[in-house]
Amino acid sequence: MKDAPFTLDISDDGDSFNLKETLSKYLRYWPWFLVSLLLCIILGIIYLRYAPNTYESTAKIKIIDETKEMNVTTDPLSLLNGSGQINMDNEIEILTSYRLLSEVSDTLRLDVSYYEKGNIKTTQIWNPPFRVTKDVSEDSLVEPKTFGVRLAIDHIAVTDEQDRSWKVNFFELDTTLSQLPFQISLAPTTDINEHLEIDYEIVLKSKQQAVEDLEEDLQLQPTSKNSEIVALALKGESYKRSEAILNTLITVYNQDGILDRQQVSKRTLDFIDERFLYLSTELDSIEGGKESFKRTNNLSYIEADAGISLERKSETENQVADLETQLSLSDLLKETVVNQSAYSLLPVDIGLDNSSLSTLVSNYNEMALEREKLGMTIGDGHPSMVALSEQLERAKVNILKTVNVYQRQLRTSLGRLNSERSKASSAFAGLPEKEKMLRSIERQQSIKENLFLLLLQKREEAAINFAVTAPSVKVVDYAETSNKPVAPKKLVVLGIAGLLGLFLPFAVIFAKNTLDTQINTKADLEKLLPTIPIIAEIPHLKNHKVFVDINDRSLMAESFRILASNLKYLLPKNKSDGKVIYVSSAMEGEGKSLLAYNLSVALASLNKKVLLVGADLRNPKLHDFFGMGKSTKGLSDFLSEPNRSTKEFIYPGLEKATNHKVCLSGPVPPNAPLLLSSEGFEVFITDVKKSYEYIIVDTAPMMLVTDTSLISEYADIMLLIARAGLSERATLENLGNSKLSDNFKNLALILNDSKLSIKASYSYGAV
Repeated sequence: MKDAPFTLDISDDGDSFNLKETLSKYLRYWPWFLVSLLLCIILGIIYLRYAPNTYESTAKIKIIDETKEMNVTTDPLSLLNGSGQINMDNEIEILTSYRLLSEVSDTLRLDVSYYEKGNIKTTQIWNPPFRVTKDVSEDSLVEPKTFGVRLAIDHIAVTDEQDRSWKVNFFELDTTLSQLPFQISLAPTTDINEHLEIDYEIVLKSKQQAVEDLEEDLQLQPTSKNSEIVALALKGESYKRSEAILNTLITVYNQDGILDRQQVSKRTLDFIDERFLYLSTELDSIEGGKESFKRTNNLSYIEADAGISLERKSETENQVADLETQLSLSDLLKETVVNQSAYSLLPVDIGLDNSSLSTLVSNYNEMALEREKLGMTIGDGHPSMVALSEQLERAKVNILKTVNVYQRQLRTSLGRLNSERSKASSAFAGLPEKEKMLRSIERQQSIKENLFLLLLQKREEAAINFAVTAPSVKVVDYAETSNKPVAPKKLVVLGIAGLLGLFLPFAVIFAKNTLDTQINTKADLEKLLPTIPIIAEIPHLKNHKVFVDINDRSLMAESFRILASNLKYLLPKNKSDGKVIYVSSAMEGEGKSLLAYNLSVALASLNKKVLLVGADLRNPKLHDFFGMGKSTKGLSDFLSEPNRSTKEFIYPGLEKATNHKVCLSGPVPPNAPLLLSSEGFEVFITDVKKSYEYIIVDTAPMMLVTDTSLISEYADIMLLIARAGLSERATLENLGNSKLSDNFKNLALILNDSKLSIKASYSYGAV
């Protein structure tokens, strides 16, 4: 009868989870769990004792948004709405860029790492008593190189990974040995006595590797969604090293931003200086053209030049008018002299500007007056009168000559003044055009001068910006390190160790159960062949596997007696003759012959007349239990001669068990199926059923040969053996699904070699 297991429904489709069965699979290995748990916890404690501590250093910086400061003058509300233009993702990308991290690595020489070696653990240090400078190409450092260093009283001992050693004397420290890829020197404040006999280790790596390691370890993120503050974190064994890296990164980032803005100012200065040269050349050209234009056109100052030209024009016109007046007056004088009556007076002071002519006219008038006075006293013929008359005539002639000379002078001066007046008029008429051209030149000059002054102002502004560039960041917190290490954490390590201690055996058992394709428990059989009853479990026995006597009280004997008792529930109850029980298995080696033997003895111990028959003609085994040979006559001989008596082939069974008999298989026949399918087997079974209550038949494996199926009709029950840890599930499943199992009237399962569970690890009445 099947036990009804306790089930726990875990799904809605009717599937059940047998909690008791599942727990039993693992609880039977409780020593494994205990040993694994203790071992993992011990390993965790050892790890906590000797693992280097890792500390986390953090710093905070605020990214300064310059656009806000610039927008204050144009948009004062920008301070209130907080609309910054900083893209924090971009700033973080800049902070973690290879360029900046490379500069940090160069500044701090992160491509060389220093460690202090202890008896068990090695700790990274930041300020060793010596300094190492790489002297090797980056291409040769594909993999990191490790060197050991020890300080002695007068030298430094260096060893490499191949255990080659060098001694570097103190006076050779700054020199490079041909065998070593670095220079080594003592720190200025190193006291040799404090570091003697201490082993140090240095690791050289490429610059690229150092930068990549730093980028991998560095963590940056904004403190909140809309915050302009970035938190920088770095974990490492040496907190001084981590703090130095974070502070240097902040400095480098700040300086990089300053240099970017200074670069703008520097570019502005360079551009303005270039424009200065160009504008200076243009101004010189314009001023030279202006000078040439003024020189060519006799200009100094256009308004003054216009006044001078106008004044010159007026002056020449006045002078021309004066000369023409003088000509008219001289003509009038000449006409008067020529047309006057005899020795009359000539006009005096008529406006002529010739003093000699005025003198001549005055002298003439004096002589004319004197003649007139003499004419009143003497006559015209008087010698005095004649002499005066002659003098007057000569005076006339002299006046006329003087007038003629004077007129020639006037006409000459008049021609010259007319020419000057024409030039003055022409110069005055050309002044507007010259003024236009000069204004154009002066306008270009003014534009260039204004541009020059503007650039000069901008240059001063750029120079001021270059000299007093504002910082890119505001340091909220410089790098600080908590005194409590972030790794290893005691509770976490011990917790993981405990979980791992429980998980490892669980995983091994789970993998074993999952990958196991064999039958191991009764539950496996029940799931695999649910329609076939399981009537017994035969426990795993290390030594006592066979009945030694009929009164055996061992666990093995009791388990087979239980099997014998359970058979009565499946065997027919209304039969008057013997009951035929077949014992078979799916494959070879599952213990059917041993089980058939022990079952027969167990039935005999219950005072039943039992006959054990060896029907496995191809591979007989029963003769081994009785100390007989394979050639002993048996079933194969009877089947060959079915007319003989069955008693000739039946032998005593277990010693001192009078009701236990055996019929061996006999010699191996050439054609076992032919013998078994003959009428001889029916004759044999019919005959022995009259003399025995139980006939236990050891048959051939069902899945290997057809021998068992040929004689299946004579069985009252077929006991199919499945051996725990050996029988394949697929084989039994194929057997259950095939029509082969339909050939047997009454099929039952026995689990052989079953491992005892925790609750069944005892035997009632065992000796």
